[in-house]
Amino acid sequence: MNPTNQEGGLHPASVCPVSGSGSDQDEMKRQAAAQLIQNYYMQLTDGCGDSDCDNLTCASCPDFTFKSVDRNKLALQAISLSRERARLCDGIPQKYAKFPVQETGGQQGVSPSGEGGSRSNDGAVAGVSGTSGRGGAKVKQGVTTPSPSSSVSSLSSKPVEDVHFLDEEKVSALIKEGQTTGNWHRLIRTIGSVFSNPESLMQSFHTSPASHSTTEPDPDKDIDDTETEAMHVDHSPVQECGDDFVPSVSAGNLSQGDVNAQADLPCSVDMDSLHRAYSQLLSLPDLPFQGPLINALISLSRALQMDFKYHHSVDKHPNLINIFVIIMEYPNLHSPEYLEAAFPAFCKALGLMPVSAQARLVKVWAWYGTQRLTEMLHMLQQLITVRIINHEGRWGRSFQLNDDEAISGACSVMKVVYYASLYGGVHDSPELLEVEKRMNEADMQNMAMEGAIGMEPKEQSQPREDPLGKELGIVPLNGRKPMIAAEEFVNEPLNEHIDISTDYAYYRSEPESKFSFMVHSFVLNTASKHMLMYFDNRIRMLQERRTSLLQTIMNGGPPMPYLRLQVRRNHVVEDALLHLEMRAMENPADLKKQLFVEFENEQGLDEGGVSKEFFQLIVEELFNPDFGMFTFNQETQQFWFNPSSFETESQFILIGIVLGLAIYNSCILHVQLPMVTYRKLLGKKGVFGDLMDVEPTLASSLQQILDYEGDDMEDVFMQTFRIGFQDIFVNSIQHDLKEGGGEIFLTQRNKREFVDLYADFILNKSIETQFRAFKKGFLMVTNESPLRYLFRPDEVEELVCGCKEYDFCALEQSTEYDGGFSSTSQSVRHFWEVVHEFSDEDKKRLLQFTTGCDRVPVGGLSKLKFIIARNGPDSDKLPTSHTCFNVLLLPDYSTKEKLKERLLKAVTYSQGFGML
Repeated sequence: MNPTNQEGGLHPASVCPVSGSGSDQDEMKRQAAAQLIQNYYMQLTDGCGDSDCDNLTCASCPDFTFKSVDRNKLALQAISLSRERARLCDGIPQKYAKFPVQETGGQQGVSPSGEGGSRSNDGAVAGVSGTSGRGGAKVKQGVTTPSPSSSVSSLSSKPVEDVHFLDEEKVSALIKEGQTTGNWHRLIRTIGSVFSNPESLMQSFHTSPASHSTTEPDPDKDIDDTETEAMHVDHSPVQECGDDFVPSVSAGNLSQGDVNAQADLPCSVDMDSLHRAYSQLLSLPDLPFQGPLINALISLSRALQMDFKYHHSVDKHPNLINIFVIIMEYPNLHSPEYLEAAFPAFCKALGLMPVSAQARLVKVWAWYGTQRLTEMLHMLQQLITVRIINHEGRWGRSFQLNDDEAISGACSVMKVVYYASLYGGVHDSPELLEVEKRMNEADMQNMAMEGAIGMEPKEQSQPREDPLGKELGIVPLNGRKPMIAAEEFVNEPLNEHIDISTDYAYYRSEPESKFSFMVHSFVLNTASKHMLMYFDNRIRMLQERRTSLLQTIMNGGPPMPYLRLQVRRNHVVEDALLHLEMRAMENPADLKKQLFVEFENEQGLDEGGVSKEFFQLIVEELFNPDFGMFTFNQETQQFWFNPSSFETESQFILIGIVLGLAIYNSCILHVQLPMVTYRKLLGKKGVFGDLMDVEPTLASSLQQILDYEGDDMEDVFMQTFRIGFQDIFVNSIQHDLKEGGGEIFLTQRNKREFVDLYADFILNKSIETQFRAFKKGFLMVTNESPLRYLFRPDEVEELVCGCKEYDFCALEQSTEYDGGFSSTSQSVRHFWEVVHEFSDEDKKRLLQFTTGCDRVPVGGLSKLKFIIARNGPDSDKLPTSHTCFNVLLLPDYSTKEKLKERLLKAVTYSQGFGML
């Protein structure tokens, strides 16, 4: 809770005395006392909404006693009113908390003040739920009214006989009464009463009248898994998905033959009736219920937070998620009035909800369909963005985004939406996932056995599995086509203000008590994730350095704190293969040390620039089609593994190590590989859906087979399960996709099998030896990295290849100047005029010359720390650069033409010379 309100006044909670206590009951008492003060403060500042109110301490009363009093004094007055147990108006929730006490003399749930549950003038019991009182109850001073026991854990207790609930008919009747009498008193009281009480909301807007029964629910009865099994039934087959994918099931694609599909969900809310009721309420002029509703939602949220923190059986209640379904459907939840306090408090409560209940909510929201789920996501994005913008000057070392409960709560709810998008989307089939699981386990076992030859490997640290994903059995990587694109979950204002070092520290040191965006990585862009992994890699490098020094002290010998490679420029592959293979065999952990490269007979200290040139040279040679390791597809302009390669596995291991080292040391490579390569590196198998990236023509032909519906397929295609292809030497090779494939003809029945087997051969079996070696080298470096659970395959590609957008205007805006230059210097202005006139190829050469790499770093050129320094007066010298630090040393040329001529010559003939 913020210490000040939006108008600058002192918030009552900030002056509420709180003493430390170790017991949960004392904590609940303090919470109840603070909320009681808050309610009096709301009454003093906002009022109850009744223009005819006769309560002199209510701002809605015409004779309000404290009209001219500022908000700081009103906060103090709220404390005085709470001590006096003064009257609370209708629509202002009463916070007389009930605590579990031993029953004596027929009195149960006695409040700290000695008062039981007070009754309102219509007979409804006030304070049914533990910390959430009943709106509209008028306290009878000095009278103790016995009431049924109602502790904070009342979500699982028997409902009180007269407890309120709402449905479409009741809302219509209340509105009609208000329109007839001109008095909204009863509507306001009922809205405040129901929406502040969890038990009331759970009984509201049910699909059938029988659901309103006051029969005591069985707290041990949970939703059976078979109730939601229909979510995975293919009601509308998606033909192109094949056997490897499971299509989505949502309200938008259920067939007419389904019998009440909503009944299969763990939710009993009548959505159509709920929407009609909300429409009626929002059609009222001036929305007289809005103030009390906001107060009720705040009260409800705090009650739920207490329940979730201290009573762990609440998730067993079968109607618990009805509360969150009903409130999230309220159309005005994203309006400014609710964004200030009510919506954030509600998000915090939902984030504290037990994982099993969140999983049930995921299944309900997945049923909604893409449009509604997107609307919910935009509401949450708006809450985060507004919160960040409204507190623009607040974020810093003293208060991080992680510490703001509104932002963390919204991210927690967004996680539920994120998994709903995955759950309702197209994902890999269980059979394919089982095959991939066995494949990955075999790869890790082989690595462990081979690693034992040189040195016993350390116990691998396992990435933290998300509890919600584990409960649902969902891994984001297995989602082929979610309901909402992953990019929609990224919040750019959040990424601009987040302190990555603090977030990583929270993740590593206090994962349970501190909120970390690292475990909510769907809101982060690739640049932020890259920075998180950079911190993780640097810490690992430091640990390896310390381990090396410790071993030197204990065992003697020269210290080896870094991974040092000395290579000859003309024999870079042979030297790299020799050094890296020796280091990997002797001690695989050496690959996780910081890399330093030295070219033989060349002076230069590697601060990053020499490594970049090393990577460039080795990639150019290994990916040269004449080398024979990869083939180049002219149609896609990409490389693919050569199934007929004569090169040894060691060289494929080397290229895998090179890719891993490039990511580990934050270097960008000029590598053109299809997306399926990165999916396979993350543990997936290539399937027909990936074939378009590798062989577009073949994929189109296979799709034509799938699309053909004629009964004469055998005569039209004349195709068996034996395929033919040519190797790089133009030799014809035949392969049977299954045993006896030459005798099995293509038919309507087996065409799906044929297509899947063909794709599996091209993407997996034909290159199995080469890719296994390549993946092994990659995992030698990245097996302990957070790479797999932080990044999607397309983001891994950006880590390796860099961003594809060459925005030199963004580079100009982020450039710094040194040595006497500034943004207004004549030579600097000439430089940018020349650069913007360059062709794309010349711009790449300029990047290569100044940074050691012609690729755009992750996040775009605005993320590149580029410096232009004055290198003396006008002369005939060529520009030079420090690639390790991205510094361009530019003489102060007298004319634009001279600058252009000198710069083009420097960037064109720069390899190994001019780059320091």
